[in-house]
Amino acid sequence: MNFLDKLVGKKQAFTTSDAIQKLHEMEFMLFKKQEYLESKIEKEKVSLVKNASKNKSAALQSLRRKKRYEKQLQQIDNTLTTIEMQREALELATTNTTLLKTMQNAATALKKTQVNVNVEEVNNIMDSIADQQELVNEIANAIGNPVGFDDDIDEDELELELEALEERALEEKLVEIPVLPKAPTGKIGKAKKSKDDDDDDDLERLVQWAS
Repeated sequence: MNFLDKLVGKKQAFTTSDAIQKLHEMEFMLFKKQEYLESKIEKEKVSLVKNASKNKSAALQSLRRKKRYEKQLQQIDNTLTTIEMQREALELATTNTTLLKTMQNAATALKKTQVNVNVEEVNNIMDSIADQQELVNEIANAIGNPVGFDDDIDEDELELELEALEERALEEKLVEIPVLPKAPTGKIGKAKKSKDDDDDDDLERLVQWAS
């Protein structure tokens, strides 16, 4: 068993989810290492500035350590990029695999559902439904049409009779209107006594004379 087999555990069967989880853990560990190296580099920068003019030997040591840390930091950056790309590829592959399995299951279920369905049979059923609906409409129209009631009626005669009735009704309304007396045109004076009034006056005078 070589070193790589010991590192990843050759005898242990990793699932895709396990591999993605391990890559996340490695990313987290490298991020921590990255932060540690960045802090070490900052310390060496401070030491380098401090000893540049006072202690040349110490300044050179700080510079060497700074370069070494920066090299390690670059290696970690490259490793993080590789791990991130591998993790994203695994996640995409997992998504695609799940999607393909789902689509395959759906296709199988659809095939089972339609196993007893024949296109020609479906068309025959739809044609039968259309024929039955057409028959229902014809029956409804036949029931709704009156039979033998208006066949002997002449529409022109009906129109003439209606006009005659309208004219008769109009004449009756004209007859019912009262005729007002004409207003007198002469001078309004004392009303002339009628013959009956004269007879009454003569009778009254005769009674008085006889008494």
